[in-house]
Amino acid sequence: MAQALPSIWLVLGASLLALTMRMPSPPLAWAAVLFLLHASRSVTAAGGVAWFWVALYGSVLIAFRPSLPVSGAIYFVISAFFATTIAVPFLVDRFVAGRAGPSLAVLAFPLAFVAVEFLRSRLTSTWGSIAYTQYGALPLMQVAAVAGIWAITFLIAWFASAFDLAWRNGFALSDAGGPLAVFLAVSAVVILGGTFRLAMAPTDGPSMRIATINRPLDLFVPGEMTRISEGRVSPADRPAFMQKLHRLHDWFLEGSRREARAGARLVVWPEQNLLVFKDDERAFLERATRLAADEHVYLAMGMGTIHLGERLPFENKLVLIDPAGGIAMSYVKEHPVMGWEASIMRVGSGGIRVLPTPDGRIAGAICFDADFPSYIRRAGLGATELFVLPVNEWRS
Repeated sequence: MAQALPSIWLVLGASLLALTMRMPSPPLAWAAVLFLLHASRSVTAAGGVAWFWVALYGSVLIAFRPSLPVSGAIYFVISAFFATTIAVPFLVDRFVAGRAGPSLAVLAFPLAFVAVEFLRSRLTSTWGSIAYTQYGALPLMQVAAVAGIWAITFLIAWFASAFDLAWRNGFALSDAGGPLAVFLAVSAVVILGGTFRLAMAPTDGPSMRIATINRPLDLFVPGEMTRISEGRVSPADRPAFMQKLHRLHDWFLEGSRREARAGARLVVWPEQNLLVFKDDERAFLERATRLAADEHVYLAMGMGTIHLGERLPFENKLVLIDPAGGIAMSYVKEHPVMGWEASIMRVGSGGIRVLPTPDGRIAGAICFDADFPSYIRRAGLGATELFVLPVNEWRS
C-alpha cells in the first residue's frame, strides 16, 4: 500500500493539472502541483522518475489538444517539450532536498519553477504558464502588477513545497511550522494587498460600449481560408474567391453599421477574419473609413491582407479607424506562432503605439503578441487606457 500511494498522488496530480490547464480553475492548480510534488518526493527508483514524466506527458497531451493549433508528430513533440520543462523543477527539488536544510530546500522548488517558466518564455512564449490558471482570482492576480505573472507561479509552487513539508511531518510545528508560517504570512499580505488594490480602484472613469463581430461560419468550406491566407489562389480560382471575400466584407461592414446604430462606440473584428487581396485593399478601406465617419464609430479591424505570388503572402494586421474616418493605426503582428503562421506571415516591426484620442489612450496588438510580457509592457508604460487585442480563436 505504501508503494501504491505515490502512484495515487501522481495520477491525481496529473489529472488535475490536465483539467485546470484545459479549463482554468484556480483551486485545482494549487492542488495539482501539491499532489505532483508529493508524488515526486515519494518515488525513489529511476523507474519512478520515468513514470512521473510519462504522467506529465499524458497530462499535457490531454490539456493542450483543444488549444494547440498543430497536429500529427509536431503536436507530440511540442507536448514532450512542455512535459519536460514542467518536470525539471521537480527534478531540481529532488536534487536539493537532501542537500539543504528545510528552510532553504522549501524555496528550491518555487525558484526552479519560476526559472524554467521564465526561460521557456524567452525561447517560446508564456503560453502554458501555470499562472494563467489563476484567471478570475482577482485579489491574487493583482500581484502581477508588482512582479509579473512570475509571482503567481512562485506562490503556487511555494505553497506546494511548504505544505508538503508540513504534510510529511504530520503538521508538527516544531519540524515544519516555520516554512509554512512564512508562506502563509506572505500569501496573506498578497491577498490583502490585492483586495485593497481592487477596493481602491476608481470606478467613476469613462466607459465605452464595445461590440465584436465574428465571420459567418458557413461562408467558406473547411480549408478555404487557410488556402487564401497561404496565397494558393490560381488565376482561374480568383473570381470565385473574390466573390466570397466581397460577401465577407459586406458581412462585417453591415454588421458594424448595425452595432454602431445599436449604441456601440467601438466595433472589433477578430484576427484574420477579414481577408482581402492586396490590390483590393484600398477600395475596401475606403468603404470602411466612410462607414466609420458616417456612424461616428471606431472600427478595430482584424485583417489579413494577401500578397499573391510572393514568398510571404500573409500580412496579419489590426487597422483602427477613428470616428472621423481616419486610419489611426495600422499595426502588423510582430510575433507569429511557430510553424504554419511563421512560414507565411510578414512580421511587423513598428512596435506598440499608444494613441491619444478624445475617448482615452488606445493601443493594440494581435493574439500571440500578448504572450510576451516584455513586449506588452510597452502599452502599460504608455499609460494605455483601452487595449485592443484581436485574436483568432476556435470553438474549444
